Amino acid sequence: MNSLLYFGLLMFVTGICSGHKPHPCRSPPLLSGSLSVSAKEGQNWAVAKYRYDAFGQRIRLWEFGKYDDKSFHLNMLFLFREGVVYTISYRNKTCQKNLLNTTFHPSEIPRNASLMSQVVLGGSSGPGEGLLVNTWTGVVPETQGKYLATVTEFGCIPVSMLYYTAETGWVVTSYFNAVTGIEDPDDLNPPSFCTGIQTEEEKLNFFSAFF
Repeated sequence: MNSLLYFGLLMFVTGICSGHKPHPCRSPPLLSGSLSVSAKEGQNWAVAKYRYDAFGQRIRLWEFGKYDDKSFHLNMLFLFREGVVYTISYRNKTCQKNLLNTTFHPSEIPRNASLMSQVVLGGSSGPGEGLLVNTWTGVVPETQGKYLATVTEFGCIPVSMLYYTAETGWVVTSYFNAVTGIEDPDDLNPPSFCTGIQTEEEKLNFFSAFF
């Protein structure tokens, strides 16, 4: 999934480490949580709740934000195996179905990523004051986009992602309130009133769909 300009108050470098060299990792296959995304120097932004299913290659987003000075609210379901994305309105009992021009990428640090630093976010004077994280950098082969990804040392939970391409500019994503697992599996299935609808001609990638 992928996103936006999310760096903020990120790092106070300390001498504390986990006792071994960090290695690339993969996030839990089922995650629930929230995220914020910012692009075009904050002119476009969104805040969303998400459900992430690496087993079924599905992502659900409930989001609100602003794009080109216009506010929006969206309820979206990305089904990467089927190659479609649903935009859902429970109020009107309607769906829009578009082809998804994006392959699924699991939430992970690629093996060819380079470790930039290991730091403690927050404090390190006592238990519970800080969070040990690793920051990695690299290039996405398909897009040649550059990224700076931060995940927790323990659990490989996403913390932030800074991503750049000439097309999107800098996109910053911050993740918070993550919980392993998905409470309601139906969140990752289209509702019954989406059955049988026609597919729109416009193809969307994850970034264009998100905004």
